[in-house]
Amino acid sequence: MDLSPIWARLNPFTSPFALLDILIVAILLYWMLGVIRGTRAVQLLRGIGIVMALAFVVGTVATDRLETLSWLLTTIIAPTLIVGVPVLFQPELRRALETLGRSGVLLGRPLGGINRSELLETITLIARTAAQLSQQGIGALIVIERRTQLQEYADRGVILDSRVSTPLLMNIFYPNSPLHDMAVIVRGNRILAANVVLPLSEDLAGPRRYGTRHRAAKGISEQTDALAVVVSEETGAISLVHDGRMASYLTEQRLRAMVAGLLDVPLDHEGRT
Repeated sequence: MDLSPIWARLNPFTSPFALLDILIVAILLYWMLGVIRGTRAVQLLRGIGIVMALAFVVGTVATDRLETLSWLLTTIIAPTLIVGVPVLFQPELRRALETLGRSGVLLGRPLGGINRSELLETITLIARTAAQLSQQGIGALIVIERRTQLQEYADRGVILDSRVSTPLLMNIFYPNSPLHDMAVIVRGNRILAANVVLPLSEDLAGPRRYGTRHRAAKGISEQTDALAVVVSEETGAISLVHDGRMASYLTEQRLRAMVAGLLDVPLDHEGRT
């Protein structure tokens, strides 16, 4: 097989645009895979890939012998997929556009632009609160805002705009208190709102059946870049949800380390931890 035409096209000394073209497409594909990772879109893409592979095989090998199947694939199924892709991938497409449209996505600072010492204090207080709630068997859902603004969700709840503190969070989630249900949104070092209704994830796959708090945590993490800390009322287990993925049965120290890592905050900022 003569590869000289391919090499002549890809030779950077002849024209760098072919390699640049491939590089840009590879970066776009990598970014799109990162957007859909951990969502239902992975299964949808797998199904679409199978249908397209079948259509290719039928179209190139058995067109004359399987006329009905070939007509069905090329006339009905393929156009339906083209029209249906925007509908099937609506959450992922919205998430990708929101990622592109975030103000300050490259230069922005997490948690409202507060300094690292305040950010580390906020992380420590949230981890400490989660541990105390876990010990007392009190359920909770704390959402940490990052670069994607959560104001539209906060407006559905009760605006507090109070400094983060363990006693305040404990009082919010204490059973039968007026604000104990739903979620708390933290922006910077302040509690933005409580009693917030969040979107529920439709991804129910997994070895266990998740409750409303865990589904809400997955839902908000699938639609935004927020972090969600969940304390199970039934088991007391502490979980952290990010990008639709959940890490469960965390200790206070492990939760603090994971949140700090995702927010790019060194734990030794104030010295030994």
